[in-house]
Amino acid sequence: MALPFLPGNSRSTNLEKERFHKSQHFTRADGLPMLVGAEKPGIGGQPLVGQKVKPKCSLEPEGKDSDLPSWVAFDKQALCFDAYFQEAVSDVQEGGTRIRKCKIYFYPEDDTIKVVEPACKNSGIPQGTLLRRHRIPLPPPNEEDFYNVYHFNVNQQVALYSRTFTVTDCDSFTRNFLTNQGVVVNAPAEMPADPYSNLREQLEDSLKPLRPYERRDTLRQFLDHDGQVLRFSCFWDDTESTFGDLRELVLHYYLVDDTIEILEIVPPNAGRDALPKFLRRGRLPKRPSAQMKLPGQITTRTVLNVFDSENQGTRYLLDNRKTGAVQEDFYQDCDLTLGGEVNVMGRRVILTDCDDFTKDYYRSKYGIEDFTPVQYTAAPAPRPPRLVPPYNGFGSEEDSLRSCMGLLPKPPQKDFHKFMLKDRFDKSNALVLNFLAKMVTTDPIDQERVFNISFHLCDDSISVFERPQKNSGLTGGRFLQRCRVKKPGQELFKSEFSECFTAQDLFIGATLCLRSKNFRILDADEYTLNYMKEHSEEFPKANIGNILSKLRSVSEEKQTEIRKFLTLSDPSNSGSLPYDSFRSLLIGLDCGLCEHEALVLGRCFSERSQPEADVGLMLAVAQDLLRRKDFDQFPHMLRSFSFQDRQKTGRLSTDEMRTICKGIRLPLSENLLQGLLRKFSDADEVDYHAFVAGINWTEHPAAPVLPEDVLKFDVNPRCDVDGAAVNIVNYSGLLKDVFTSLPGSSNPPAAAATATATAE
Repeated sequence: MALPFLPGNSRSTNLEKERFHKSQHFTRADGLPMLVGAEKPGIGGQPLVGQKVKPKCSLEPEGKDSDLPSWVAFDKQALCFDAYFQEAVSDVQEGGTRIRKCKIYFYPEDDTIKVVEPACKNSGIPQGTLLRRHRIPLPPPNEEDFYNVYHFNVNQQVALYSRTFTVTDCDSFTRNFLTNQGVVVNAPAEMPADPYSNLREQLEDSLKPLRPYERRDTLRQFLDHDGQVLRFSCFWDDTESTFGDLRELVLHYYLVDDTIEILEIVPPNAGRDALPKFLRRGRLPKRPSAQMKLPGQITTRTVLNVFDSENQGTRYLLDNRKTGAVQEDFYQDCDLTLGGEVNVMGRRVILTDCDDFTKDYYRSKYGIEDFTPVQYTAAPAPRPPRLVPPYNGFGSEEDSLRSCMGLLPKPPQKDFHKFMLKDRFDKSNALVLNFLAKMVTTDPIDQERVFNISFHLCDDSISVFERPQKNSGLTGGRFLQRCRVKKPGQELFKSEFSECFTAQDLFIGATLCLRSKNFRILDADEYTLNYMKEHSEEFPKANIGNILSKLRSVSEEKQTEIRKFLTLSDPSNSGSLPYDSFRSLLIGLDCGLCEHEALVLGRCFSERSQPEADVGLMLAVAQDLLRRKDFDQFPHMLRSFSFQDRQKTGRLSTDEMRTICKGIRLPLSENLLQGLLRKFSDADEVDYHAFVAGINWTEHPAAPVLPEDVLKFDVNPRCDVDGAAVNIVNYSGLLKDVFTSLPGSSNPPAAAATATATAE
């Protein structure tokens, strides 16, 4: 009677089974999808009837905590073991075994093994890779499993395909790897001697003929001293012979092969042929024989002709007895010393000096510190001074001097370094100093003439331009072409160069004689004053330190007069007074202050405020100028700015913006362009999209402007020397720095501190 399939009455093995899925053809092995193939299991992952599942390889050793796959975690890692195996040798009469040493490499990334036997010279057996890299199964009866990392240890045997390998040692990486996996690594074992190899060595030694052979190892000397040469200065005294003289020589000692070479220094107009070498390179004997030996005759070895046959050829051997060898001493580096003598084929050559490398060589190798050169000739007589003929009045003095220095006159050389340093454009301004001057004359008409004096710093040249004035009867224009101007009162026809005006001779209050006319400098532009202040070490008149030193030298009586003068000039005790009063006070001190120094001091302690330009007015003026010039290449400007903006940040530096604007010929004056870039800049970077949108009169037109507004920005500031005047001077700060403080002064301390900081 069959029992019903009730719980507890069934023999089915699937009652406790929870997985009934159909197995797929793909699975994940070591983190990678792989094809299962013939190892595909049945329902629920159970193996099919008669199916044998291959054991998995131990890709991840125990204790390795990593989420990376093994082929990444153990990439380029290999365990190296030293091992050997014995092999029977049957081709010898006594028989025996051969010990073959090899290397076993185990790769933990996929449990593969590789066995390599190092190649031995003339072994007669194939060597190299004995087992290529692959997984090796264990010996029977466990042939279904494979070797893993735990099957290897030092001082134990491993059977690989019917060959038994004895592991003797491993490297430090392998030892640390096994120790980290919990394996106790045994002590290393000794590699047994190979009896067959010893027998082969004995046979080879017995077959070797007793041939005389002497090995001379020169490779070490070549590798250590290749390219190193000792250089000595020397001479040979040949004055005893007829028409003989003192011959200067240079001796080269080559450390690579201990050879010597001597060259001769032939002075000009010596009447002697310049031979390429005084002594060709070779080993120099200390005691040369009376008769020169033939090439190959001087040798340390003797060659014996032991066999000579027309059919068999010629055989040579080296003489072990060295019969006929010539023993001769040659000069070494230890024989060369300063003041020493070298016998060069019977000629006495005295060493006098050496170069720095030779000194370092002897100092490091022999400990020699004294390298005093040998004086063998008298000191050369001083050359007589070369008299220069006086200037003849034709051309410039430099041209006349060059014509006296050779048959073919060359143009005079200019100071190229000074030209490159100061004949450049700093932003938009060339290095030119501009001054305002008038004539010093009694003629009332000439007294009203106004001149602009320009001094070019690149070549110290001066040019003078007269300002045209209406109804003056004078046309104006160029008064003096650009040239160097000589100072007055010098002799015309003389051998020395005439002294010309320099930049230090031009300052406010100075008098210049140009074209036999005296000019007095009255003012300078803002750029000139700022440049002289920045380079105060070159311009003493603009050095505030020197000016303050002159003021500190004033006596106490003068200081009392200064206090009284300031009290009368400033009845409200405000600490400020007009510049004219301040200037008259400084000039009347009799301490050597000039007009320029008074102006510099007034500018340092002045109270000046520059009006801030309106951005809207500047953009309106710029659009008006661009509209009149019919300039509408704004898309081209944006493309140029975007091309220069490599990082695509929408911003460029001020210099790059100005360069691009000049490259596309933007018709704006330099003053207006610099002002716009300054207004749009933030940390020396300009938003070029906002800049182009502001000046784009086609898309964003601005309100019309008046003609006087255009003139405010359309004038080059370098051509106008006005604007450098000082109106109000804060004298309290000057008194605090130079003299004692005024008694009862009510000047706010903040103003005095500000003036002091300005002076510093």
